Amino acid sequence: MLTCKKASELIDLKLVRKLTVKEKVMLRTHTSACDGCNAYLKQSKILDDLLLKQTYITNETKVPQITNDELKKQIISKL
Repeated sequence: MLTCKKASELIDLKLVRKLTVKEKVMLRTHTSACDGCNAYLKQSKILDDLLLKQTYITNETKVPQITNDELKKQIISKL
């Protein structure tokens, strides 16, 4: 059985690369039985979506931009 620590690592890793089939199955099995990790998965998805919207504002240099006040308001409203 997957531990909560390993599940949270896989949740975070999922944002960086595709999980293997084995990792996906282990994570899905764990989050279906663990309310805490399931909540962490949902919160990570919300935060990732908000950060993607805020950090990749297209500009001439393609440098990510973050507007802290706007981001803070969006994060708080989603939690």
